[in-house]
Amino acid sequence: MSIAHPSPSSRPPRLMGILNITPDSFSDGGRYLEREAAVARALRMLEEGADILDIGGESTRPGSAPVPPEEQERRILDVVRQLRDRIPAGIPLSIDTTWARVARAALAAGADWINDTSAGLDDPDMLPLAAELQAPIVLMHRRGTPQTMQRAPEYLDVVAEVRDHLAARAEAALAAGVRECDILLDPGIGIGFGKDQEHNLTLLAGLGRLVELGFPVLLGTSRKRFLGALCGDVAADERVAATCATTALGVMQGVELFRVHDVAANRQAADVAWAISCRSTGD
Repeated sequence: MSIAHPSPSSRPPRLMGILNITPDSFSDGGRYLEREAAVARALRMLEEGADILDIGGESTRPGSAPVPPEEQERRILDVVRQLRDRIPAGIPLSIDTTWARVARAALAAGADWINDTSAGLDDPDMLPLAAELQAPIVLMHRRGTPQTMQRAPEYLDVVAEVRDHLAARAEAALAAGVRECDILLDPGIGIGFGKDQEHNLTLLAGLGRLVELGFPVLLGTSRKRFLGALCGDVAADERVAATCATTALGVMQGVELFRVHDVAANRQAADVAWAISCRSTGD
């Protein structure tokens, strides 16, 4: 398994801080259900170097139950409004949802981006909404649903299949009227998105092949179970160093955006890897 090495991105890596306003997320479920706690956490991530904040009201961990859109809105909208009033306009707020209704409400409340783990497949109104409001949208590869996606996932060539799926979803977004500059791609790394341990490692080694599609790539490995398995089954909040290793690897392969819980540590990893990658190409 060789690592793909395209030219590093010409833009410095950006960090997307994770804010889960959920009772059941695998790593931090229940910690930020109260608005004040959620806002304080978001502000702390900005102080630590986050460039974007990603706010979600539904867990995507394996086996999690769908959260109705009205409940997602109840969880997130006040937090979005509070943050939009308190942070600089240049800091994007992203809404993590597969429901166009939730995305529209969040964008009206002050969010800027959409992060759709179904890549617009769960709700046919999502891509037209992103086009209508000219909102950047992250399109993620996912096989199945949280209830089904870990039933013995199989691929003949996981990198090629994920790449082809993401290319097709990008084409669908363009056909719906989404601007090319507003499309980002996420390979959906993790046991919870229809990949096993070997699939995840192969995708990490092949990130450069996804970068070659020409759209910014987002990498989300933060604290994930497959990292814990590699490190002796350590608990989720003890997987910071492992996450930083994947962040550095991603920077060296041209990944531009990293979705993380632990911003300060990953900021250091990203910045060091970026400084090295610039010198390795003569920039």
